[in-house]
Amino acid sequence: MEIRVLPLPDDRKKPKYDDESKLAFGRIFTDRMLLIEWKVGQGWVDARIQPYEPFVLDPACLVFHYAQEIFEGLKAYKWQDGTITLFRPEMNAHRFNLSAERISMPLLPEELFLKGIEDLVRLEKDWIPASEGTSLYIRPTMIAVEPVLGVKPSDHYYFFVILSPVGAYYASGFNPVKIMVEDHYVRAVPGGTGEAKTGGNYASSLKAGLEAKGKGYDQVLWLDGVHRRYIEEVGAMNMFFAYGDTVVTSPLTGSILNGVTRDSVLKLAGSLGFRLEERLIDINELMADVKSGKVTEAFGSGTAAVITPVGTLGYKGENYTVGSGGVGLLTQKLYDTLTGIQYGRIEDRFGWVRKIGQ
Repeated sequence: MEIRVLPLPDDRKKPKYDDESKLAFGRIFTDRMLLIEWKVGQGWVDARIQPYEPFVLDPACLVFHYAQEIFEGLKAYKWQDGTITLFRPEMNAHRFNLSAERISMPLLPEELFLKGIEDLVRLEKDWIPASEGTSLYIRPTMIAVEPVLGVKPSDHYYFFVILSPVGAYYASGFNPVKIMVEDHYVRAVPGGTGEAKTGGNYASSLKAGLEAKGKGYDQVLWLDGVHRRYIEEVGAMNMFFAYGDTVVTSPLTGSILNGVTRDSVLKLAGSLGFRLEERLIDINELMADVKSGKVTEAFGSGTAAVITPVGTLGYKGENYTVGSGGVGLLTQKLYDTLTGIQYGRIEDRFGWVRKIGQ
C-alpha cells in the first residue's frame, strides 16, 4: 500500500525543544503523524503521513463507550554516528495483531505496520534526541470510530502513530524503587484481556497505583486474579527475581503481557550463563526467600524504562529489603547491555537492531 505524505504548514517544521537534558516522558510530540483507516467491505485504505493534529470524532464513537482500543510502544534511537535504529519492531508488529485479535479488531499487515513507522520516523528524524537516556518514543494505536451505541465490533477504525522525543522514564535516574504487593485489587485474569495491550487494563490499575503512592511506594506488584497468590506484573512491566545464578519470572499464562524487553532479558541472561525459570511464584514463598536472602535481586522490565531495579518490597504492612537494597550486579549488567545495544555502543549479537537510515 502506498503511503501518501501530506505537506506541513511552514510554521510546523522546527523541533519544539531546545534542551535534550530537560525532556520529560511523553509530553511533547513531533510535527507529523501516520494515519490509516479500515472500513468494512474495503479493508485498509487511505494511508497517509499528515500534520499532527486533533481528531474530530462523533461523541457516539464506539471507542468512547465500549473501549475498542489497542496500542503499542517502541523507540527509535540516534547513534553517535547519526544512524537511526529501531529495537525489535517486528515483535511489536506481531503483538499488535495479537491484541487486535483479542479485542475483535482488524489485523494490520505487519509489513505495513513497519513501513509506516519507518517512513514516519525518517521524516521526523530531526526530532530524535541523541543524548544518553533519550530516544524517540513511538506510539502505534488503533481505535474504533464508528458512531453507534451498540456492543459490537466497529465498521470503521483509525490506526495512527504519533512520536514523542523523551528523556529517561524515571527522572530520578537508574535507582532502586519501592514496590507494594497488591493483594486486594487485581489487574487481570486468564481468559481476560491481560495479555492484550489495551487501554482498559491500564485504567483499571490506576486506583491501586495511587493508593500505593499514598503509602510511600513507587509502584504496585500485582498478584494473580484467581488465587491472589502468584506474582504477575509490576505496574506495567514484567517482573524478574534473581536467586544467585538463576533468573525467575512468571510464565505467560494469558493474563501477563508478552513484553519485548522481557523476551530480550531472558535471551540476554541466558547468554550470560544464568539459568532461566519461567514458573509460578508464590508470594509467601517469595517473601520468605527475600527475607532469608535467597532472592538476591529483583527488577522490572519494559520498553519505557528498560530495566527498573527493585530495592524494597512491601507486603501486608511490612517492608522487605531485596539483597543489599541497591542495584544488583545482574540488574546493572542487563541494563548496561540492553541500552548499549540500543545506542550502538555494544555489538548486537542477537540481530535485534533494525537500521532505518541516517
